Amino acid sequence: MEMLSLEQELKNNAYPGRGIVIGKSKDGKKAVTAYFIMGRSSNSRNRVFVEEGEGIRTEAFDPSKLEDPSLIIYAPVRVLGNRTIVTNGDQTDTIYEGMAQELTFEQSLRSREFEPDGPNYTPRISGVMHVESGAYDYAMSILKSNNGNPDCCNRYTFTYDKPVAGEGHFIHTYMHDGNPLPSFEGEPKLVAIPDDMEEFANMVWNSLNEENKVSLFVRYIDIETGTYETKIINKNK
Repeated sequence: MEMLSLEQELKNNAYPGRGIVIGKSKDGKKAVTAYFIMGRSSNSRNRVFVEEGEGIRTEAFDPSKLEDPSLIIYAPVRVLGNRTIVTNGDQTDTIYEGMAQELTFEQSLRSREFEPDGPNYTPRISGVMHVESGAYDYAMSILKSNNGNPDCCNRYTFTYDKPVAGEGHFIHTYMHDGNPLPSFEGEPKLVAIPDDMEEFANMVWNSLNEENKVSLFVRYIDIETGTYETKIINKNK
């Protein structure tokens, strides 16, 4: 698979929607993830990321302007022991609860499907990182309508058991802007992951469409110790 420039993938797409990147830093020492949200409506744009425990949640920047919270207020990141869960919706909680009961990542998502926001039927994208005693693996998932047909949910899981240093994978909700919005197609895109968290976070944030970007979360986890650094950038301040 050809390695793509994450910077160009973002700069050349005005509306990838929500996106997850997971991989390993170039020096092989850090497990890396990034999650961003974008918005076209005033309701979607009226959000910020805030820390909650070891994870984050979305909240309304201006509570007086909050309309329907059902698909925009959720915990995108939660930590369960040595697993970090990253998703674009409340399926974060579904995965957390399922894995706490010894279900696998894939099994936990069997009870969920794409979002009920026809005609877009936004895919649910999810990832889980497992970091333990110097070992690291991750998986990603997308639950999507069958080419816009909500009668069928197509489920795809991608697992990476020995991530390569400097490599990551990028999955997002929409191929590009449109009405209705076309769901992501294919397997997660291969992208480069640098060592420097600040450099990576700034590159992602500065590459997102200025009008549509809302918030970004980036975390670098030390594979040997499990300690981590986090950076959050919110357009609303």
